[in-house]
Amino acid sequence: MKHAIRAALTAAIAFALTLGAGAQTATQASTAQAATGQPKSGEKTVEEAYLQESAEAAMVKELSHEDGLEAKQLALDYARRGVDAGRKSDDVRSSLQYLALENTEVVVRSGGVGATTNNFPDIRRQACILLGNFPSAESKDTLVRVLRNSKAEDPMVLAEAIRSLGKIGMNDNDEVVQSIADSVSHFDNVGMSEDRLAVYTLFALSDLAEKSHGLKDMDLVTSTVMKFTKGSYIKAVRDLAQQTLDKLSAYQTQNSAKQ
Repeated sequence: MKHAIRAALTAAIAFALTLGAGAQTATQASTAQAATGQPKSGEKTVEEAYLQESAEAAMVKELSHEDGLEAKQLALDYARRGVDAGRKSDDVRSSLQYLALENTEVVVRSGGVGATTNNFPDIRRQACILLGNFPSAESKDTLVRVLRNSKAEDPMVLAEAIRSLGKIGMNDNDEVVQSIADSVSHFDNVGMSEDRLAVYTLFALSDLAEKSHGLKDMDLVTSTVMKFTKGSYIKAVRDLAQQTLDKLSAYQTQNSAKQ
């Protein structure tokens, strides 16, 4: 295990040095252009940008499939850096999908028996957050699959999956709304009041209503939001639930009037 992590870290450092060398080469080329009177340019060529993105995606994939926590965290760090820089390749998204569903659909046990050795809720939580930056049917489907595991999944993972579904904004046939409602119902049925999950659900429903120009099943939405107005939720959550319900109702009325 330690050897695998060390190899992954060594590869990551080599990758970082490669990027640094590439940046230095680009700077030298820019200086040469200036000396010859050619136009200055700080932009990478299409080929350089493609190679950097491909190498980064390959590194994220390799690290994400390692067994150890440290390697997976490094994969997320590289993915996050790429996202922050505007690099959002399908390959990185695919690796994030893998991490979001690990221990749900990919279970690893030592010797094939006993407790799972790849159960890292915080890794799945971070992967769900980053998937919100990849608005696609694939990201949406992955996050919906996360919610379908609500009975076993950590609430903090579910909360981030719900938040990202709102950011992505896809809700064909109210599939996403139904998945969110089912997740909320699970916690309501077992008497658990998860404040963060409640807040992120309210944010997500508001986002989905805005991006989808209204929600079809308002009865389902209303019953879901009403769950947050009672029980042991903190007052701030109960107030936000009422405000969200008023907002969604007004939004629905406005859209109906336009039709």
